Amino acid sequence: MAGGNITPTLPKPDGSASSEIPKISSEIPNDSFKAEPSNPFFIYHSDHPGLVLVYKLLNGITILVGKRAMVRALNSKNKLGFVNGSIKAPSEETDPEGYATWLRCNDMVHSWIVNSCDPEIGENVTYYLNAHEVWEDLHERLSQANVTRIFKIQRDINSLQQEGLSISVYYMKLKALWDE
Repeated sequence: MAGGNITPTLPKPDGSASSEIPKISSEIPNDSFKAEPSNPFFIYHSDHPGLVLVYKLLNGITILVGKRAMVRALNSKNKLGFVNGSIKAPSEETDPEGYATWLRCNDMVHSWIVNSCDPEIGENVTYYLNAHEVWEDLHERLSQANVTRIFKIQRDINSLQQEGLSISVYYMKLKALWDE
């Protein structure tokens, strides 16, 4: 049974064992995107277009934290190349099967990004053709709000006081602001 075909014994209707046992193949499908989780074209059974990858929807305020969370989520699913542009679409004419596979994965990542955005922002980026264009637009659009956010964070750091907080809580709040 090691690496070959599995041949179970099946009973006949009269109770005796069948001599003609159907062979069940245990071979992995040839499509590597279906078989190898390290391949960026692999899609887990739990992956679906309605998935939201981050707990806070991306908007002008949460872009710094949300972008980090989104990068981690996409990297953990081995899909970061779709947003950073390193996984390019093959030619639809010369490699239709490869293009179809790329398109399916790109559409999945595109959906994840749109679902992870504030609804008003998601509506504006849903018409891009690929996840990389969406990601670039979000970066450009939402990083403009970063100037205001950076000013607010600097102000919060300067005005943070320990008052009744324990040293560890005060430090954690200060560090969270500094990290952001």
